[in-house]
Amino acid sequence: MTGTADDRARLRRVVLVVAGLNLAYFVVEAAVALAAGSVALLADSVDFLEDTSINLLVALALGWPLARRAVAGKAMAAVILVPALVAGWQAVQRVGDPVAPDAGPVVLASLGAVVVNGVSAWLLLSWRSHGGSLSRAALLSARNDVLVNLAIIAMAALTVATGSGVPDLVLGCAIIALALHAAHEVWEASEVERLDASALAGEPIG
Repeated sequence: MTGTADDRARLRRVVLVVAGLNLAYFVVEAAVALAAGSVALLADSVDFLEDTSINLLVALALGWPLARRAVAGKAMAAVILVPALVAGWQAVQRVGDPVAPDAGPVVLASLGAVVVNGVSAWLLLSWRSHGGSLSRAALLSARNDVLVNLAIIAMAALTVATGSGVPDLVLGCAIIALALHAAHEVWEASEVERLDASALAGEPIG
């Protein structure tokens, strides 16, 4: 990360706050998802754990050299895939008999998630150029989560209109696609850091 020690300390405080928000809301959303029977909401609750781990690693990795940060960035790309795997497993289990979730609790939980993720994205936005691939991973996750939460609300409306569990399954597939794209972006950012570290060390680029 470029910047002063004071910059790093401020960013560390921000990401620790974001990690705390995400961990707390994971408990809330997971409980609601299990009670409401929503695959999409359950996948999103697991994503709060992903965001917690990303922000904790950002706090730990600040001040690390480029080479170590690049490795950590690749690890975060792998972490981003976890919610996609969970959503995919749930979708496979439900594909033969998609059950409609209880829309009311799903909407309320998603509105709360929009607030948590919106606040997280706002806190991280001014630091998007600091911390390299790690802070980029944290910001991308918070931004993508807001979009997913809005999509879950739309899914709940479709569920009420159709009485079908198909929208819940379709959204699970969309979450998978979004996670894959975010993981790719973080991986690419970490590759840039790896190449920069090699150049600074006078090593062959490749």
